[in-house]
Amino acid sequence: MTDAPARPAQAGAPLSPHAVVAVLAFGGIVVSLMQTLVIPIVPELPQLLHASASDTAWAVTATLLAAAVATPVMGRLGDMYGKRRMLLLSLLMLVAGSATAALSDSLVPMIVGRTLQGLASGVIPLGISIMRDELPAERLGSATAMMSASLGVGGALGLPAAALIAENFDWHVLFWTSAALGVVAAALVLLLVPESKVRSGGRFDILGALGMAAGLVCLLLAISKGADWGWGSGTTLGLFAAAVVILLAWGAFELRIQAPLVDLRTTARRQVLVTNLASVAIGFAMFSMSLVIPQLLQLPEQTGYGLGQSLLASGLVMAPSGLVMMAVAPVSAAVSRAKGPKATLMIGALIVAAGYGLNILLMQQVWHFVLASCVIGAGIGFTYGSMPALIMSAVPASETGAANSLNTLMRSIGTSTASAVAGVVLAHMTTRFGTFVLPSENGFRTVLAMGAGAALLGFAVAAFIPRHRPEAAPGAPAPAATGAAGETGEPEVSGATA
Repeated sequence: MTDAPARPAQAGAPLSPHAVVAVLAFGGIVVSLMQTLVIPIVPELPQLLHASASDTAWAVTATLLAAAVATPVMGRLGDMYGKRRMLLLSLLMLVAGSATAALSDSLVPMIVGRTLQGLASGVIPLGISIMRDELPAERLGSATAMMSASLGVGGALGLPAAALIAENFDWHVLFWTSAALGVVAAALVLLLVPESKVRSGGRFDILGALGMAAGLVCLLLAISKGADWGWGSGTTLGLFAAAVVILLAWGAFELRIQAPLVDLRTTARRQVLVTNLASVAIGFAMFSMSLVIPQLLQLPEQTGYGLGQSLLASGLVMAPSGLVMMAVAPVSAAVSRAKGPKATLMIGALIVAAGYGLNILLMQQVWHFVLASCVIGAGIGFTYGSMPALIMSAVPASETGAANSLNTLMRSIGTSTASAVAGVVLAHMTTRFGTFVLPSENGFRTVLAMGAGAALLGFAVAAFIPRHRPEAAPGAPAPAATGAAGETGEPEVSGATA
């Protein structure tokens, strides 16, 4: 099946690129808010839900696992049956999950609601794919950079907003608010975003989806719960081993069928593969900031390194970084047009590393953290803005949803790994404060240094991305003869077969 030309689904209907970009970016921000929605009430969840702390931790873990499974699946379904249709379905699951959590007063419905919220995570890669299909070439770079950055923007803006609601209203209002935002986003998509006719067709790979889901759940469950269960425990090691076996078997199966969930041959192209590897490192680097700065801001001043701020104040310190990510999106697109998205990714990684280095040196005043988080946010805006351009210039239009979803998943694996590794470091590098044992200042500096190291690793990995070819537009379909990455002799392999 050949790639259909990108065009609005409603023939003759006027298409406003500004409206499409604004609506899709708003949807992305709403979905990414789910990352930080429950953070203000996590310490109170055992009392609120009448359960133990280890059980209520599933209110966070369930969202992570659901997002990992849903992101590539919804991307593939979008390629096959319509990206706008799957985008609306994702937003409806967010609304349903938010309403379920808002009506809950016990653990099980809360976990069900948070799982449904996680299933909405495909909105961002689907939005990027819709932009490729519907926007004129001159708007595509800045639009996809904005959409990609919304993943970080929502997380940064969500913490102060959630803290403000939690401190002044009943905790159920958090979820009613997210439900209302989901309804608004779905209505705007329904009214203003056209459905693309770029489809891959074919049958959905159910066995591939189940295999990938099982492998990812085992992997991320081991990463996210390993610190609680013990990294050397039979449960953790068993899950890691199961993940390896299942994912290897899944990969062998995907290579043998005609219409796989993930076209591993396309994914193995140098440009796609190296970009995804760099995305894991950048995801790790991005999340390290979120793990360290709020804790340092809220620790008591008597520790000698804490600043004694409230949760709301610490959230407000982080909020400007989200605005910076949004502001640098057009700059990121301009650099990609002039020098290529590879250069943008490498520049962004260096900015992130510089921001962490700055934070290691400056940890004494609130404005130090505002400055450092803004520098890191600028770097994240550059890196996240460049990734969709690198991916989309390497895959055919009929596989854009699946390819962008896989890249988003790689970032999520990086953030999950950052959370686990930082947890281990801060649990082992401690100091005593009265009757409490707290992470030490050196422990926080170590995590910051690891964030800088991850950014530099992302820079080094990105250096192996094939050099930019000026004649290839960021959103253009991949050439058929040479391979999208510009590698010699590699044929075009598409999962979009009739």
